[in-house]
Amino acid sequence: MNAKKMANYTNNAKAQELWKTLYLCAKESKTRRFHALYDKIYRPDILWEAWQRVKRNKGSAGVDKQSLEDIQAYGEGKFLNELYVELRRNQYHPQPVLRTFIPKDDGKKRPLGIPTIKDRVAQMATKLVIEPIFEADFKDGRFVWFSSQKKCPSSNSEDT
Repeated sequence: MNAKKMANYTNNAKAQELWKTLYLCAKESKTRRFHALYDKIYRPDILWEAWQRVKRNKGSAGVDKQSLEDIQAYGEGKFLNELYVELRRNQYHPQPVLRTFIPKDDGKKRPLGIPTIKDRVAQMATKLVIEPIFEADFKDGRFVWFSSQKKCPSSNSEDT
């Protein structure tokens, strides 16, 4: 594939195939190590799926002031192609996070960091690639539930 232009993948069938393969490989051997995943992150099908999920989540612009609407007006394919080239050439660097404060119920404010949309797509692509590997470590039918005030009803010490 040409490093200057990304292929046009608009469905996630190939991405699902990758997720299934990674999951099954991780499930098959608990000691397996995955050493070469970076090239999976900038695969066109993974970037496209990451973009679709980021777009669905909506959200505000980051420090670059680039909104979802701006990217759509600029061209989704062009935006993803530029990110693809940066990732492929190891030239991608995340931007600083926009710090804002949101009110809490008690009247105080909580800090919130808003990454740029480009960074969110790169983060989502990374998540899409590594998630099936980590998911394979969990027992079938179980989920992780983190809460400082409640215990998971199905957590037994002999299950772990």
